[in-house]
Amino acid sequence: MTQLTFELHEDNRVSRLEVAIEQLVIAGWTGRDAAAVQHHIDELAAIGVPAPSSVPVYYRVAESLLTQQDVFQVLGAGSSGEAEPVIFATESGLWLTLGSDHTDRDAERAGVALSKQLCSKPVARQAWRWDSVKERADSLELCSWIEESGQRIDYQRGTLAAIRTISSLIEGCPGAGMKPGTMMFCGTLGAIGGVRANPFFACELRDPDGHRSISLEYRTTALPIVS
Repeated sequence: MTQLTFELHEDNRVSRLEVAIEQLVIAGWTGRDAAAVQHHIDELAAIGVPAPSSVPVYYRVAESLLTQQDVFQVLGAGSSGEAEPVIFATESGLWLTLGSDHTDRDAERAGVALSKQLCSKPVARQAWRWDSVKERADSLELCSWIEESGQRIDYQRGTLAAIRTISSLIEGCPGAGMKPGTMMFCGTLGAIGGVRANPFFACELRDPDGHRSISLEYRTTALPIVS
């Protein structure tokens, strides 16, 4: 199991939540617009990326890939992040945080499940009680940035209304479902200018009504590919 620590801001006080994650699930193809999802599947198929076996699809990933480090290593320079709302279960209930499904883009052509398994999965250090935002989840804002030519640029921007409801994804969680110790990445938004590799990634989940946000920022260092 992987131990994670989250900072909680509730009732005008700050506390810490220690979590032991035993099962990690990556929910893919979670776009709410079915036609847009199919169009993207067709686009990827044209460049050799296999189509998913179902929509949405739930990839099982090793929980040991989870990290809260600001810097981690990847193989080669062909990977990049994508911002995702992340739900996890504890004995005290469900919690929402922010993560990046960092993925090896070159390996996607061999198999999406394989590419998911090849990179660490960064998560933020803050979390919100799911019940505190559940009723207005569609209004939560998700955005991310990468660096190009020395400048930080917009990479993703939108609201959770663009993906399937987190409640429906929880219902579809495989195995024993969202039992304590389970964490699930819930899908992402399209990349502005297209998906591309980048060693820097920053993202933010904003709750406009609650006047708060969760942020995540990290860099990767590339290991040489030796054959």
